[in-house]
Amino acid sequence: MAPMGIRLSPLGVAVFCLLGLGIIYHLYAGVISSRLSAFRQVKKVDLRELLAVSVEAAVLGGKEVKRVRDENSLNEKSKGETREGANELLTSGDLQSHRKMFNLLRNTFPDITVHSEEHDNDLDSVTWDKKIPAEILEKVKEGTEVPANSITVWIDPLDATQEYTENLVKYVTTMVCVAVDGRPVIGVIHMPFTGLTAWGFVGQGSNVHVRSSYTYNPPKVIVSRSHSGEVKKFLQDAFGNSTTIITAGGAGYKVLSLLDITSSESEPMDQADVYVHITFIKKWDICAGAALLNALGGHMTTLKGEEINYSGTPLNKGGLVATIGENHKSILEKLPNWDPEKH
Repeated sequence: MAPMGIRLSPLGVAVFCLLGLGIIYHLYAGVISSRLSAFRQVKKVDLRELLAVSVEAAVLGGKEVKRVRDENSLNEKSKGETREGANELLTSGDLQSHRKMFNLLRNTFPDITVHSEEHDNDLDSVTWDKKIPAEILEKVKEGTEVPANSITVWIDPLDATQEYTENLVKYVTTMVCVAVDGRPVIGVIHMPFTGLTAWGFVGQGSNVHVRSSYTYNPPKVIVSRSHSGEVKKFLQDAFGNSTTIITAGGAGYKVLSLLDITSSESEPMDQADVYVHITFIKKWDICAGAALLNALGGHMTTLKGEEINYSGTPLNKGGLVATIGENHKSILEKLPNWDPEKH
């Protein structure tokens, strides 16, 4: 006699099916949830690796800058004028450097925000070889991971374009800055025509040094040769008529003038005690210098002593004062009241 089967009513069949679906859902819900969680997990970036790529980007950009200048194929044109009426130039050196620097950073770290002074839709397949230079490994013993969405990178593919067109190449630099939550933590300044690359990582170290002494009564102050505005009177009101004022091109060069930099050029680098800028200036011009100075115990603030936030808009409207050591506050206290937005 055959065993009797279990007979279910149509309602029972429906209940049985629902129970089965519930069991299947609970079995796979955990797997689906964990996969969604992994997908949504904030991606991290190792800052030691980003430093290595930033150095490589600055050097690669510098090779393009030097090649274009050596070939005399600048193809210069005007981008317009600054608020002070100075002509802003664009050359093939700016664009070729931008393509290498921007694409290397984006190809290696696609989840970070990168701002460049130049804009170009041409892609470049340049990639990082994943090698960290021994110089960096010696100073930065361990990697530090931060969320990719907290990082803003500012690159200046060719600082001192005006001087570049005039063949005053001692002032020319390429720069990369890494800001985390708006604070500059990694700065790279490369001099294409001497081969010098200066970098600093706040809290970790730097490959350059400060000088053994500085003079502040009065200081030697370095300012822009093309955006000086009324800076001479401003500085004499602050420090006296005997103040030495050095005019130079390039924000990167001016920061390096505050440090102990040995130049291989026939014309040595200027040496200054303070760097002052009293008009508007873009963040890709100054972020790398700010990070480098911070790594060496120096300071770069607005004229009012405010910290500059290196996220959001590229324009810094507060001017700047850059110094080494503990004299920053006393320098600020001597400055006349000045509003860059009114000049």
